[in-house]
Amino acid sequence: MSELLSKSGSYRIKKISDLIFQIEKDESKGMKVPVTIYASDSLISKMINDRTLDQAGNVATLPGVVKHVVVLPDGHEGYGFPVGGVAATDMDEGVVSPGGVGYDINCGVRLIKTGLSASDLRPHLKDLVNELFRSIPTGVGSEGAFRLTTSELDELLIEGTNWAVEHGYGWQQDKETCEEGGMMPGADPTRVSEVAKKRGAIQLGSLGSGNHFLEVQKVDKIYDPLAASSMGLDHEGQITILVHCGSRGFGHQVCSDYLRVSEIASKKYGFKLADRELACVPNGSTEGNDYRGAMFSSLNFAWCNRQMITHWTRKAFERIFRTSDQALEMELVYDVSHNIAKIERHSVNGEGTRDLVIHRKGATRAFPAQMPELPARYYNIGQPVIIPGSMGTASWVLKGNRKSLNLSFGSTAHGAGRMMSRSAAKRMHSVDEVKKILEMRGVYIKSSTKDGIVEEAPEAYKDVDAVVDVSDSLGIATKVARLVPLGVIKG
Repeated sequence: MSELLSKSGSYRIKKISDLIFQIEKDESKGMKVPVTIYASDSLISKMINDRTLDQAGNVATLPGVVKHVVVLPDGHEGYGFPVGGVAATDMDEGVVSPGGVGYDINCGVRLIKTGLSASDLRPHLKDLVNELFRSIPTGVGSEGAFRLTTSELDELLIEGTNWAVEHGYGWQQDKETCEEGGMMPGADPTRVSEVAKKRGAIQLGSLGSGNHFLEVQKVDKIYDPLAASSMGLDHEGQITILVHCGSRGFGHQVCSDYLRVSEIASKKYGFKLADRELACVPNGSTEGNDYRGAMFSSLNFAWCNRQMITHWTRKAFERIFRTSDQALEMELVYDVSHNIAKIERHSVNGEGTRDLVIHRKGATRAFPAQMPELPARYYNIGQPVIIPGSMGTASWVLKGNRKSLNLSFGSTAHGAGRMMSRSAAKRMHSVDEVKKILEMRGVYIKSSTKDGIVEEAPEAYKDVDAVVDVSDSLGIATKVARLVPLGVIKG
């Protein structure tokens, strides 16, 4: 493949190897570091058709950005940062950017395993999906099953998953298998607007809309039996549940609020930005600390939200199978965040480790074995990495690999990545067509709207298997198990 250009023509992309491309540092454009893209020829050809690589080049101009900006194989255009982007900034000289986290703060996934097999599920599949749809609120503006008082919400924003478990919504061991234990220290509800709190108080325990879903799946193939067994994935045909959602209107409002703050502050601090969507504030500034306090509150809201959905999922299984969730062995495998910015220690250019602010926008942490951040059960295996596909296609479980620390600040892809806009998907597909395709694949779907089905048609996304192959081949995160859907609920 000859040299490529970004869509605007501003950035030249060189092919370094079969799976690595680079935009070299160009000081004339204000770039402080290069951009590294991990992709196949096919995947990068899709990136140059939108603003993905232009946005990545612009991120490389941010104050205090270090080493390189990373674009992962699922990369596509986002707000400010590309989705599937990772950037690290220096704690003292760098910035934090709300656009580097995104509107759906702590959009993430959690995987629940069961002791059931596909043969156990098949006679009950439609009844189970219908029961899940009745039990878990879905859709735009959907409200949770109860209202939180102001004091309850503030407690939840500080305690995260702990709040749900202590109020009877889950198992004690659930907290042990979440990134950050499902509770980010440093959350400060006083930094959250009343508008955000009002939106969040009625939405806890709801799935939302867009690409969010709950899937009943089966293990299609196991690639690493030792790692799979440590995660409770014992055999092909085993039933699992994947929950994909985030902080709902609460996190969206926090992002909106602090984008406005950052736009004003960027001018105050004299930042010359390549794109106004990259509005940012110094890490140590009052505005930076305020944003972190609010953003961390959103992280905790999202972890608690997924915990509530887990609880109601277990209860739906109990009603259909007429036995307890404990007897059904419905253990949480892991919960990972996709949209987050937090302080981690990493080496830069072979130097000793130091604290950096890692922005992961549509990216999954992929820490290797023997990292202190890992739960005890995964310390010698590596962090579970969960990569959801689109409805009707596979999802994947991988494990973090040590190469990720050098290549991508301990990160990998977060999903298939959109290839087609929602409006384009609606123009090209009909509800009946998508349902028929899913039925042919053995997938039963329930959605609160027709748009929820058409906009998320499997063909609107890149090939998740191809995305995972890049990660696995590079050794960023390696294959453990492939999962395929049987039943889906969507907004």
